[in-house]
Amino acid sequence: MRFALRDDENGMPRPTITEELLRELPKTDLHIHLDGSLRPETLIELARERRVKLPAMSPEGLYRKVFKESYADLPEYLQGFVYTTAVLRDAEAISRVTYELCRDAQDEGVRYMEIRFAPQLCTHEGFDVLDVLKATAAGIAKAEKEFNRRAAIRNGIEPSFRAGIVVCAMRFFTEDFSPTYAEVLAALADLPREQVYGIASEAVVRSAIKARDELGLPVVGIDLAGPERGYPAATHKRAYELAHSAFLGKTVHAGEDYGPESIFQAITDCRADRIGHGTWLFHANRIEDRSIIDGKGYVERLARYVADRRITLEVCLTSNLQTLPVLTDLRKHPFRKMLQERLSITLCTDNRLVSRTTVTAEYLKAVEAFNIQPGPLAHLLMYGFKRAFFPGSYREKRAYVRQVLDYRDAVFAKHGFPAP
Repeated sequence: MRFALRDDENGMPRPTITEELLRELPKTDLHIHLDGSLRPETLIELARERRVKLPAMSPEGLYRKVFKESYADLPEYLQGFVYTTAVLRDAEAISRVTYELCRDAQDEGVRYMEIRFAPQLCTHEGFDVLDVLKATAAGIAKAEKEFNRRAAIRNGIEPSFRAGIVVCAMRFFTEDFSPTYAEVLAALADLPREQVYGIASEAVVRSAIKARDELGLPVVGIDLAGPERGYPAATHKRAYELAHSAFLGKTVHAGEDYGPESIFQAITDCRADRIGHGTWLFHANRIEDRSIIDGKGYVERLARYVADRRITLEVCLTSNLQTLPVLTDLRKHPFRKMLQERLSITLCTDNRLVSRTTVTAEYLKAVEAFNIQPGPLAHLLMYGFKRAFFPGSYREKRAYVRQVLDYRDAVFAKHGFPAP
């Protein structure tokens, strides 16, 4: 697919942004769920081996019955995770799925990614959160080693592939979610449910810190996932304070299925460095907190705060179209306003299987819907690298970003574009 640009001042045709160019450009994926990004063939194979019953035993059948092009709402979108998490219950499966995800990302030009999921959903007796994280790290290490032995990378011509792990806490859970949560609820049965949610999040964060500091695993941050409505981020404030004191990166799902005040909670109660989605940042009509009288002023000040502090929004266009029925036309997505306001934003897949997408596809959609020109595209690509929770020192990150910049410019030049 090509997107034609206007002729230059001399009437000569300018180069065009093509799918080939977008695929070759170095990209990130900072918001991608491991348990939403399996290859359908692998899901079927693992289900057969582990005796997990699926609604269909062919990729076509799964796409028709589970992983659809569109969903009624977010709850329907999340139903598919029942099947994916059911097969991710042992080290072999987790390591394999992680490895395959990294290789699929590498094949489309992704050079850095942060794989997120709730490891506590994969546990059982004799297989705890640290075991899950070790298996995930093993899959990453294998993919990194294979990709980075290429001559162009060893010789410093191209940037290497790197990946980190973001551990998700859950806003809400029941006994059925996993044996870990069943044990937590049984042990804390006398406490209010909201307090239990917070305590469980603290336990997850402690495991993440231990995995990084004692086991040397590439755990780079934490996330808070699950329904926003009725499950405020403030419940998990202590968990995020613990993560903050341990210098873990902090991101929060917010502003996806709730209004701007959810984003405010994320950046105040949880000190979020990044926001997952942030879709309704500018929408005063989405405010449900009755104490906020001046809705228009509230979102203007909130957006200014987010912009000033370069709090990055992890935007997932396809996922939003699938889960938010009011977004019937991508051209009306708030991403346009985010671009206009020069926010720090990065395009992500959310779930490669559930949303049936890739990073390249997300950029194709954005270029077409919002008429993104080469200059803004070049900057958009770099936000993900600059705001990554990089698993290394600051000097290493600077050197890596500089290498990515040089490679980005070389790819643009190869396709006939002047330096951004």
